[in-house]
Amino acid sequence: MLASRRVWIAGLLLALSAGGLAPARAEEPVTVLAAASLKNALDEASAAWTKATAKTTRISYAGSNALAKQIEAGAPADLFVSADLAWMDYAEKNGTIRSDTRVNLLRNAIVMVAPKGASQRIALEPGVDLAKELSKALGGGRLAMGNVEAVPAGKYGKAALEKLGAWDGVKGQVAQAENVRAALLLVARGEAPLGIVYATDAASEPGVEVVAIFPEGSHPPIVYPAALIKESRNADGAAFLTYLRSPAARPFFERQGFVVIGTEKRS
Repeated sequence: MLASRRVWIAGLLLALSAGGLAPARAEEPVTVLAAASLKNALDEASAAWTKATAKTTRISYAGSNALAKQIEAGAPADLFVSADLAWMDYAEKNGTIRSDTRVNLLRNAIVMVAPKGASQRIALEPGVDLAKELSKALGGGRLAMGNVEAVPAGKYGKAALEKLGAWDGVKGQVAQAENVRAALLLVARGEAPLGIVYATDAASEPGVEVVAIFPEGSHPPIVYPAALIKESRNADGAAFLTYLRSPAARPFFERQGFVVIGTEKRS
């Protein structure tokens, strides 16, 4: 009798397991494809969200151009955060994001950096022969930038140098990197005497210092848009995007030097 009861219980447990009443599988993390310049701020925001909700993220950082191409190729992900409007426009045109979820999240600025301890300062003023100034400061070295045809920071930098009349004089000395953090690292290691990066990147790297700030009107506005990816099936993606837009996430971005859109002071 006892043996029969044990067999019956074992059979019941097996049936329950086969019937889908086994312990639920752990929730999938929210997969985020984000511009390289967001790493410090987004890592902090993600950790805080996980602490508050017990939900997790998996974040891949790269140049916005590379990420947009990955999404186009079908890379599985839930959320895309670009460092410029053009690559989000590209993703929207290709139908790879949900247009109704697209929002402008952050603003940034570009600066010129040199290795820590550099004595030179670059004048970005009307009437200054910037090409000559830069050539002298480079001393035969390279100007580190993100790829000027694809990486947002590189495109902004090129636009600014063109506006200031310096591009033709320095374009032969540009070292183009696959993303802005790679350009920053070239300067921090002393492999390039100057570089053009985001102000937030300069603030995050103790091995560089800012030697010039580009005038706001010298390049298109630097805006970081975000949107859910069309093929995403993870409902937590929308929740994480909502969190990134909330007052709870604001300090993580502001601490790195970003301006959260919607919080700017009005004159």
